Amino acid sequence: MLNNYHTHTFRCRHAFGTEREYIETAISRGLKTLGFSDHSPQIFPNGYYSNYRMYPEEIDSYFTTLRALREEYKSDIEIFIGFEAEYFPAHFNALIDFIRPYSPDYLILGQHYLKNEYDGFYSGAPTDSEERLKLYVDQTLEGLSTGYFTYFAHPDLIGFRGSDEIYDKHIRRLCTTAKEIDIPLEINLLGLGEDRAYPRERFWQIAAEVGNDVILGCDAHEPNAVARPDVLEKAAKYAARFGITPIESVKLRKI
Repeated sequence: MLNNYHTHTFRCRHAFGTEREYIETAISRGLKTLGFSDHSPQIFPNGYYSNYRMYPEEIDSYFTTLRALREEYKSDIEIFIGFEAEYFPAHFNALIDFIRPYSPDYLILGQHYLKNEYDGFYSGAPTDSEERLKLYVDQTLEGLSTGYFTYFAHPDLIGFRGSDEIYDKHIRRLCTTAKEIDIPLEINLLGLGEDRAYPRERFWQIAAEVGNDVILGCDAHEPNAVARPDVLEKAAKYAARFGITPIESVKLRKI
């Protein structure tokens, strides 16, 4: 691995370690690029706060800290500053307006919740509902079609456990559209390393058939998760099973 764009910080409340520790781990393991993409703040109504993302008032420290480290380590590694963001239809424009003054280098889509979070459900919850599967595909494709997202993180998060025929119908539409609009899909190394429900084999069989560009993302929530050698070895074998050769880098879509 030469480039990782999926790295979190303590601000999301479920990651650990300092930004410096992530950077030094990346350098020690030979990375040329480290992209920070902590869970973006969201501007919700009525004082609602998520418990797994940075708060809006933390965005200044996020950019101030990482810009200083980017300058300090510029001879050793290239550092990008972005976000992993959700596409919540009622609030997406407000999110873009809020983060644009900071000139983030990129966004990756990580759709953990459907609808607008507070009125929806967790994408990874097991379900046999075709309606939920269709909503996941419709909402993520609508988000990707905005043109703001560089790639789609853990696109196989949706917890549909119904028939393969129904799953294939909707997931093939997701993969086909992502390819048409030139959005890479991520094999998520956190899920792979922890044997989570994702990466999901059937998803990657379909992506391989469609011919999607595929990127590896560490989804690092602790410094040691950056380009962890044993997980990278597991990822190489996993991708090879489907005839997938992951791409090394992506073209960042600045905000």
